[in-house]
This record gives sequence, structure tokens and C-alpha cells, in this order.
Amino acid sequence: MEEHDRIVAGLLARWPEHRVAPSLARIAALCDLMAEPQRSAPVVTITGTNGKGSTAIIIDALLRACGLRTGRFASPHLVDIAERICVDGTPLTAERFDAVWDETGPLVGLVDERRLEGVPMTFFEVMTGMAFAAFADAPVDAMVLEVGMGGTWDATSVADARVGVLTPIDLDHQQYLGDTVESIAREKAGIVKPGTVAVMARQQPAAAAVIAEHCARVGAELVAEGDGFGLLGRQTGAGGQVIRVMTGAGPVDDLFLPLHGTHMAENAALAVGAAEALIGRPLSRDTIQAGFDDIVAPARLEVVSVRPPIVLDTAHNPHAVRAALAGAEEAFAFAPLVAVLALMADKDVTGVLEALEEGVNTLVVTQVADNPRALPVEDLAEAARGIFGADRVEQAPSSRDALALATELARGAGDRAGVLVLGSVYLAGEIASQLAPGVTHR
Repeated sequence: MEEHDRIVAGLLARWPEHRVAPSLARIAALCDLMAEPQRSAPVVTITGTNGKGSTAIIIDALLRACGLRTGRFASPHLVDIAERICVDGTPLTAERFDAVWDETGPLVGLVDERRLEGVPMTFFEVMTGMAFAAFADAPVDAMVLEVGMGGTWDATSVADARVGVLTPIDLDHQQYLGDTVESIAREKAGIVKPGTVAVMARQQPAAAAVIAEHCARVGAELVAEGDGFGLLGRQTGAGGQVIRVMTGAGPVDDLFLPLHGTHMAENAALAVGAAEALIGRPLSRDTIQAGFDDIVAPARLEVVSVRPPIVLDTAHNPHAVRAALAGAEEAFAFAPLVAVLALMADKDVTGVLEALEEGVNTLVVTQVADNPRALPVEDLAEAARGIFGADRVEQAPSSRDALALATELARGAGDRAGVLVLGSVYLAGEIASQLAPGVTHR
């Protein structure tokens, strides 16, 4: 693994993915040197504020159930960088990831030398190019690409997606995308290209209007929730929920979805609409259920320990936190609920804490390691005490210490107590590594 660690360190030393260098020039130049691998298979691109990753996972599973070999590009990763590039639902091995880098690295160097728009290739651009190379080499029948940030200028937008999927849009990354829902929706709508299909989840009216105007301007077909797809009903069940969805052929009943929460049911309905748009026909009940049966969604209200129950989630903004809390209450009904929270400094700290306050009994705050974006635990603790009160907030210097403290609190609080970890993908990754060292999720 020493060689893999060296490659990863070199990639992470590049311009970080949370900084925006708005240009497609560098990724386009790399793709040109690689003989346009982004055009080697039809593409579905997913953008939005919340639900991108889980929707991409479900689309991937549905397309595989249709008999397609898929490539899925996701970000960020939980434990190992190779998780970002999946072929047929399985992340690349470290060895295969390193081989892809060995093939693409010299070409990346050529683009770096040109310093297009004044900077060498960014980390996210290189990862996107590596994903295209891996997918073309596999080869895959369809690519499912999760946008990193925004849409128009995201590196994934170098691919002309046949289907552009828009999950619910809210305020996030305002410093890069704009401080209104309209401006953010305008940037995200850029994934929808002329003559393609946009599949849109239910949106705030302002966002929906921007997306509809963009589709009309570029001549794209707009398929909105309630018009050809949608969630018609749901009820909780052991290990997930049973849902009823609208498809192109009409309602489909009694589908078991191994994910928790209304938000995941809505993501699943959106994924069905997206898969049908790419395939060009309605999906049968058997196909949809086969896809759902193959879903693996790490850190989406995922139970990773049982004594006491520890649940991982990646919610990191107020909208996502409210959805995660509602899903956890419905699925687990922890009493009391102990939450472990770490945040990046550029997130809506007050909004997240306010969203947590009503549903969480004790909050353990911490910070992730070795990340310059991490909000210092002292600052998070001060903000939390102002909203929760000092008696409901505990502070731990590391995720390991936070997990130990939260576990101790839950064990001392009775059989119904549980722990919910959320606030950052990086935190979920650290906790996952601690609970199962050396193991990455499929």
C-alpha cells in the first residue's frame, strides 16, 4: 500500500475540491489527450444540494438490474479514495486505481505544464479524468456521474449527459454558487445540455422556474416529479421501507427499499425516473425490485454497531440534518439520542445546530483530523452551547474520543438509547475506519 499512499498523497496535494477554478479547459484538454473517454458510453449526471450520492447509487443499481455494465463516479469518499470510482457497483481496488493513475498521470502532467486559466489541474478534475479512463477501459455501458459542486463549471460537465438529474436545491456553498436559490439553481441547471432530458425532483418554486427556463432555452425535455415519476406512498418496514412509485407505465406497488426515511424514498422515485429516461422505456416491477435489492449506501442512516446502536449519516446542512433526524426517529426511535457532530468551517453551523436541537438529547462535538477546512472543536462547542445549553453539550478533541464518549453515554442511558454520527463525510469516514479498520464499503 505504500505506492497507493504515495499516489493518494500526490493527488490530495493538488488544488482542493472545495475550491472552485471555474473552467472546463483543463478537463477538456485531458479528455482530448485520452481520446475523449467521456463519450464512450451514455451519461447520467446528478446535481442538487442534497441526495446526489444516494440517488446516484440507486440509479446505478437500477441500470445494472437492466443488464447494463455501469461506471459510477462519486465524491467525496469515506475511507479510501478508490471508492470514488466504481465499476458494476464495486469500487476500484487500490491496485486498479494505481494502474489508472499510471496510465493517466503523464497526460495530466502535460496539461499541468500548460497552466490553462492560470492553474494546473485540480484534484477533482484529475479524479474525473481518471474515472472516465477507468470506465472507457472497462468498458461500461452507462456512466453515472455525481457532480462535485454546482453544475455548469463542474468537471463532470465536460461529458454531454443524455440525462441530467436535479435533486432538491437549497442554500449551500453560497460562497461559490451564489447566495440565493435562484442563482444556485442556475448554476446547477447547467448540467442539462441541448436536446437532452432533465429529470427534476420537486423543487422550491424559484428553483423550478429557473430550471424550466433553462430547459426551454436549450431545447431539453423536462420531466418533473409528478409528471411521469414520483413517490405515491410509503410505510416503514424492518430494515427499510415499502414504497409505491409512479413509473412511465403507471403505479408500482410493494417495493422494498433497504433505506430509511422519506427523503430516501423520494430519492428512489427520482432514480426510477432517471433510469427510465436513459433506458427509454418504463421499468418493470421485477427490474426495480432487483435494483433496490442490490443497493449498498454507506453512511446513509447506516447501522454500523448494535451495542449500543451507532448510526452513520453524512448530513451536513440544515435540510439534510432535518431529513436524517426524521428518518432516524422513524426507523430507530432512540430515547435518548446522542449525536456526534463535526462540521467544516464553511457550513451553516447555526442552521445545523438549530436543526439538531429539538431531536437530540446530548450533543458530542468534535473535529475531523488533518483537514484545513475543519471547524475547530472549541468554536463548534461554543456555538452549540449557545443553542443547546451547556448541560447538553460535551466536547471531545478527536472523532475517536467523541465516539468513545457517545458510546459510554448511550450505554448508561438504557436499552433504547442510540448514537447518530453526522455533520461531515470526513467524520463518517473516520468513524467507519475505527469501527472496521481496513475495511471499505462496497
